Amino acid sequence: MGMRCHFWVSFIFQVMAVFLLEEAEAQQHYYNVSRLLRGKKQVSVCNLFEGKWVVDASYPLYDSSHCPFIDAEFDCQKYGRPDTHYLKYSWRPDSCNLPRFNGVDFLRRWRGKKIMFVGDSLSLNMWESLSCMIHASVPHAKTTSLKQDSLHSVTFEDYGVTLSMYRTPYLVDIVRERVGRVLKLNSIEAGKAWKGMDLLIFNSWHWWTHTGKSQPWDYVSDGSKMYKDMNRLEAFYRGMSTWAKWVYLNVDASKTKVFFQGISPTHYEGRDWKQPKKNCYGEAEPLSGSSYPGGAPPAAAVLNKVLSSIKKPVYLLDITTLSQLRKDAHPSTYSGEGSGTDCSHWCLPGLPDTWNQLLYAALIM
Repeated sequence: MGMRCHFWVSFIFQVMAVFLLEEAEAQQHYYNVSRLLRGKKQVSVCNLFEGKWVVDASYPLYDSSHCPFIDAEFDCQKYGRPDTHYLKYSWRPDSCNLPRFNGVDFLRRWRGKKIMFVGDSLSLNMWESLSCMIHASVPHAKTTSLKQDSLHSVTFEDYGVTLSMYRTPYLVDIVRERVGRVLKLNSIEAGKAWKGMDLLIFNSWHWWTHTGKSQPWDYVSDGSKMYKDMNRLEAFYRGMSTWAKWVYLNVDASKTKVFFQGISPTHYEGRDWKQPKKNCYGEAEPLSGSSYPGGAPPAAAVLNKVLSSIKKPVYLLDITTLSQLRKDAHPSTYSGEGSGTDCSHWCLPGLPDTWNQLLYAALIM
């Protein structure tokens, strides 16, 4: 009876996900504009996330060989990527100008503050990007770095600004129990490390789709119920609902700004952009236009549903569509990891620099 019930719950959830996708674009306008820039003059005229990619000779914003914070898996030029045209694109919103990133201004605004990225390797991608962008503005500034278990940080000592990265791919906990490794959809013990921050940028989704040997858990628990597996969108919704509750109970909105990074897309399936025999390998230019042929990923609708339930201000950095257009911006085979084709992460310099420009714009506009 329990298995039959679970089947119907999963089926109903999938139907709901399809319905939610139809509303995703309308919802995204609300989260991207109204909650991001609420009460400010720009709110009625500017959506930072609707626009197009244009060639910009002033890019990239930094040289990877001069940044000490880039991991091998993102350093595409160091590991032999032969083209550089992918470095020469900037994002141009349709209805307003995107402020150019100013690292000194960023440090002055956040003097004495603590900023933390929380999530998976896409959060790492964005954290390293921001560290490099700031470093390029103050190349001789004194910095101290820390690496300890799940926590990495860089402090720009002259300004007292600390950029941290807390690695927790699901946001909710994975706990080793007698039966094995359990993904606990209603537990966030790791959240103790996120308290006391002035700016939090969360991210999750990438690992929710992993199966087989790349899946870091053996069972899923939801309250008192234990499952060998469950519908991944349903699990994502329940896990993100637990995260939303954590934000409500633990974040003082008068002291801490909270962002969600949005769903970062992959480019393993060329049929999504009408080239079924391709993936990101060998791609050298973005898709033209402002919409993606494959549409929004189902996880985006789930995330919007969760964000609609939060009573504290959480600002969606909606990087999904603009990133979907950048099939050219992945490491592909040019990664220090040395195996396979990576169409999930992003080269640095590259697309995550735009994510951070959008974050900067959202904070100052």
